[in-house]
Amino acid sequence: MFRRKTTASTGDSKKGYEVGYGKPPRHSQYRPGQSGHPGRRKGVRNLKTDVKRTLKMPVKVTKGGRTRTRSTQEAALMVLRERALNGNTRALERLLELAFRFNNDEAGQAQQLPADDQAILAAYVAQFTAAAMTSATGRPADDPASKPSGLL
Repeated sequence: MFRRKTTASTGDSKKGYEVGYGKPPRHSQYRPGQSGHPGRRKGVRNLKTDVKRTLKMPVKVTKGGRTRTRSTQEAALMVLRERALNGNTRALERLLELAFRFNNDEAGQAQQLPADDQAILAAYVAQFTAAAMTSATGRPADDPASKPSGLL
C-alpha cells in the first residue's frame, strides 16, 4: 500500500502544492532569509572577549599626587604590587607566580636555526677543531698517529 499525498490546506494561493517527504506544509517552512539553526545571536560576545575589553578600559590612577590614565589591567597589577610590598603574602605569591610565568619570554631564549645554517655551523666547527688539532700536535687531524690508539 502506498500513502496518498495530500495538498496543503493552508489557504495559500498555490492550491496545487503537495505535502510529503521533503515538502513540509507552507505554514511551517522557514521564511526567506531565516536559517534553520540560528546559533548565537548577533552582537553577543563570549567571556574571553568581555574580559579583554574590560581589562583594556582606561582607569584614572593617582600616583605621587598626579592623576594618570592607565588600563584596568595595569592598575590591577599596580595594586597587587603595592599589597605585596606592604607584606601581604598572598599578593606576593600571586605577583611572583605572574613574574615567573610572563618574564620568560621567547625573545631571550635561543631560537632553532634552519637546517642549512646548522650545516654551515657544523662544518665551521669541524674545520676549527681540525685546525686546532693540527696546531696542537703538529700533525694533520687525518693522521692516524694523532688519534688516541683505543679509538681506531
